[in-house]
Amino acid sequence: MVRPEGFDTPIETIAGEIVGPWRRPRQMLHNQSYGGHATIHDEGTARALGFRSGTIEGPTHFSQFVPLCAALWGRVWHERGCISVHFREPVYDGDAVRACLALPPTGARIARIRMVNDRGATILEGDVSLAPDGGPSELERRLANLRRLPERVILRDIKVGMRSGRRLVVMPFGKTMGSLYPFTLEDKLAAITEPSPWYEPGGTSPWGHPIIPLEMASVLMKYTDETPPFCVPQQVVRLIADQEIRYVEGPLFVGQAYEIDQEVIAFSGSRRTESMWIRTSLYEAGTDRLVAVMLINEASLKETLAAADQPPA
Repeated sequence: MVRPEGFDTPIETIAGEIVGPWRRPRQMLHNQSYGGHATIHDEGTARALGFRSGTIEGPTHFSQFVPLCAALWGRVWHERGCISVHFREPVYDGDAVRACLALPPTGARIARIRMVNDRGATILEGDVSLAPDGGPSELERRLANLRRLPERVILRDIKVGMRSGRRLVVMPFGKTMGSLYPFTLEDKLAAITEPSPWYEPGGTSPWGHPIIPLEMASVLMKYTDETPPFCVPQQVVRLIADQEIRYVEGPLFVGQAYEIDQEVIAFSGSRRTESMWIRTSLYEAGTDRLVAVMLINEASLKETLAAADQPPA
């Protein structure tokens, strides 16, 4: 059993995988809202859509993979690591889940990952890698094989190539990140499954400053200052179906000023959803230094638009 630098997470090797301990991540988005309504993380909204309860946001699970990647690749993971996943099953408050990483050949820069719950279901699957030489990621392969979405109703006013323009983003310790993320970094650090002194004020980060946890990198790069960049009908409920975070010149630092630029790059869909794929580029503020890139498949549930269009009883 090993413990990677910066973490007290015990790691085991089982049947060709390195695995972390069973964890029960916290649901912290009960009060999240956008467009003036509750989200899939709200219990009532989720139950009305056939879910057991309010779901835990997908990137919450990224934290459980960080010690595994650090054990495999060391500090460089925090500087140019990439996690790229497809979400398969929701996780609810109180569920036990475990992160697993398939041991790659010696010298490889990419490895398959999965997360399972204690009932044997696969929560997510994908890969982790070191940029730029890890090879095509899970989401890059999925993007290359997308089926064309023949008709858009929910997303009819959005076009490929639309961009938000640069927006300033900062994540200090005491700031609530708006109604989309109604908690502070300190709140998250009190509940995170894999704590590290590298995340804490006055901690021991090798880079001389506290670093932002991988799951909170998602919060930073989705921050919209209450102004959504793309015009999705307000009443529509959305969820994340696929997500990738790639550090180019990481890590990300608490209190550092960055700028995000979001761009719609593709559409996809299913019987139940219409999806837009958004690429978010994170720059050091006032420069063209690219620090990180995030890809998200944001799926809008068709039934929530249909329900809102029904006349009152």
